[in-house]
Amino acid sequence: MFASQIKKIIIIDDDLSYREILARSLSRLDYQTQHYANPKDAEAAISNDEQCIILLDLKLENDSGLMWIETIKEANPNCHIILLTGYASISTAVEAIKLGADNYLAKPITAREIVSHLQDQKSVKDIPISTKPMSVGRLEWEHIQKVLQDNDGNICVYDRSYNEQGLCIASQSFEFNKST
Repeated sequence: MFASQIKKIIIIDDDLSYREILARSLSRLDYQTQHYANPKDAEAAISNDEQCIILLDLKLENDSGLMWIETIKEANPNCHIILLTGYASISTAVEAIKLGADNYLAKPITAREIVSHLQDQKSVKDIPISTKPMSVGRLEWEHIQKVLQDNDGNICVYDRSYNEQGLCIASQSFEFNKST
């Protein structure tokens, strides 16, 4: 069944205001919604619904939505998982899809945009591949996101390893001449 035909949406986001507003907005667009602060609270709803769409936040309070994708798919292989994030990067999008998410959308996003996206889903074969390379700035940003993801958000770990090899000057300390 295509995601556009499913009318049940489970929202998992630690931001209470956001998930209540999104649930209310999706309800006005004729979707049945349930919302939860974390995936553990949503386990019963996920297992009991034969067909559902799950809007899963990437950054949960003390967790990552990425860690829950496989668990959710095991509990309900028929669910469609859409990872929502305010921290969009190509590396996390690729990781999410590899883990089993069906899609990845950047916040802020409205209920109408989500519904529009569900209705306009294309086959992977229909998505054009860009022949234009990314800008240097975009490549740099993607690299920083990848480093943060690989080091659990701690860029100092990465910086230290490069300093030990003499490859990075970013963390050199500078002494200031304090003359009064």
